[in-house]
Amino acid sequence: MLELMGSIMAAGGVLAQTTGETADVVAVVAEEAISQWGVLGVVGAVIGAGIIVFGAALGIGRIAACACEAIARQPEAGQRIFTSMLLASAFIEGGMLLALIICFLAMWRLS
Repeated sequence: MLELMGSIMAAGGVLAQTTGETADVVAVVAEEAISQWGVLGVVGAVIGAGIIVFGAALGIGRIAACACEAIARQPEAGQRIFTSMLLASAFIEGGMLLALIICFLAMWRLS
């Protein structure tokens, strides 16, 4: 892709010597190509953020379901199970937050 953009820019330089109007058209095409990849980067970052949140929600839901099942089997161990559940959920949330920050930093870097 970079080679194609380089060719467009080089052609724009050659055409700028012949006619000013053609060079303007080539410059607009090159600018649209660059802005298109910026938009695709933003879309990719948003899709990645959605996948991250979906995965974290699945993980926390599974932890909660297993904790409820374990407490139903052994009610006397409920406090220890609850503490372990909260700790695991906090680790998942921390990892999700870090991944979201990385996604949004990549998005702002590309746009």
